[in-house]
Amino acid sequence: MLTDDAREIHATRTWVPPFLSTLVTLPVGFLALVYAMLSPMACDSCGREESRRFADSFMPAFAVFAVGLLVSLVLLVVAWALPRRVRHTPRRLVLAVCAPFSVVAVWLVFLVLVDWP
Repeated sequence: MLTDDAREIHATRTWVPPFLSTLVTLPVGFLALVYAMLSPMACDSCGREESRRFADSFMPAFAVFAVGLLVSLVLLVVAWALPRRVRHTPRRLVLAVCAPFSVVAVWLVFLVLVDWP
């Protein structure tokens, strides 16, 4: 008699969702990071008070942004790391889809948190 583990079929083509997610998540995450790192230049011509408000809002917003990018990376790594079994296919797909959307979501949160001049 076979156990449940022995009956579980090894899933094929489970690498496709994480692969496609990697092709989207990494470039989008890189572009969002470059935008966030260059955004302090938006306040180059600001006055003293405006510059202080911007700097006070930028630092916590960038910290939230960095943690959010790490969460996106963790989602991507977990999508790759799940065992290639049929029962993990839906989880792998959900994680692979959530990774690029989390980059966009954290970028939007960053835009909202910064007090732009």
